[in-house]
Amino acid sequence: MKTKFLTIISVLALGFTACESDDTATIIIEDNSVTNNNTTTGGGDTSDTVNLSGVYTSDLTLEEGKNYVITGPVLIAEGATLTIPAGMTIEALPVGVNAYVAILQGGMIMADGTADAPIVFTSNSSTPGSGDWGGIVICGRAPINSTPDGSTDTSTTEVGGLSYGGNVADDNSGVLRYVRVEFAGGAIDGNSELNGVSLYGVGSGTTMDYVQVYIGSDDGFEFFGGTVNASHLAVVGSEDDSIDWTEGFIGSLTDVYVKQLASHDKAFECDGYNTDFSNEGGYFSAPDVTNVTIDGDAGTLGEAVRLRAGTQGIFTNWVINDFDEGFDLDGDDGDNPTGQGVLDGTLAAVDVTFNNVGLKIKNDTGFAWTDADFLSGDGNGTGTDFATWGAGWTRE
Repeated sequence: MKTKFLTIISVLALGFTACESDDTATIIIEDNSVTNNNTTTGGGDTSDTVNLSGVYTSDLTLEEGKNYVITGPVLIAEGATLTIPAGMTIEALPVGVNAYVAILQGGMIMADGTADAPIVFTSNSSTPGSGDWGGIVICGRAPINSTPDGSTDTSTTEVGGLSYGGNVADDNSGVLRYVRVEFAGGAIDGNSELNGVSLYGVGSGTTMDYVQVYIGSDDGFEFFGGTVNASHLAVVGSEDDSIDWTEGFIGSLTDVYVKQLASHDKAFECDGYNTDFSNEGGYFSAPDVTNVTIDGDAGTLGEAVRLRAGTQGIFTNWVINDFDEGFDLDGDDGDNPTGQGVLDGTLAAVDVTFNNVGLKIKNDTGFAWTDADFLSGDGNGTGTDFATWGAGWTRE
């Protein structure tokens, strides 16, 4: 396979010129790229073992019959495409956030599996566990509200300082279909984290369908702005939030299954903008989220869904099982009009069934409204048919 390596440090430095940055220390990942593609990673016949690490500026096509191991950051640069055949398993060294796959702006991933032959990213530890590696990061050019609306300005990712955002709503970062991401994610500190799948300014031209995050150390899926329309998402056992959005995410999520385990955080944590910055774009996250089932652990979990920092959105056909609270709406002041959205009809739930949920709706917004203003069709939700669409390629 023909690849061209750059130094990771030089590419990461490009992100430091972005217009926005958070208030945490910059994370520098050292260049440990492998130039010998027949490097051993364990015992036995190693002739078909290929270590992956470094920055790829030309296409990288993984070959059937070879064993691929992610040993460090794998960055797919602008103009390059990472292609993975259906049915392939890619392993990562259990080195935490020092091993991950990142698709940079203008790069693409073509991971197009099938229900019978999913693509699996996992740890190569003999005793795998959450946080073994850093997961998948995709950086697109779709709008984010931490930069001025309509501008081409960019922000930088929490880990690695990679640029994302812009004004290309239909930006295309490739395909993730029938993909399972296992034992990924992790935090450097309280504000710098990698998730199972981190989506930074990903556009609606990207295909994201039938993707699972299984046993992750941080969030399952996190949407940092963008317009991507994702469907058939499954999250099992994420230690922080299963679904998280911020920075003006205005795409859609359709058919979502979450199994949130005891002592973990929210099934959904939803922010209208990144409160570490300001809302330069002047708008808030407002996705449509349809056909959702959330399973909790009876009597041991707090909130299923937290809506805050001005997020809007329409939540249709949900089932929430076994939580202390269903929807918690909070954090309002002049900059965070979460409650105003309820009054305006831009933040609403339609057809939701609650089973063993102590408090269905909690209003901590500072705005006066009733449960009926937020929710219509209490008891009418049927959720998603995960047993059917998740069969054969997911883990529980």
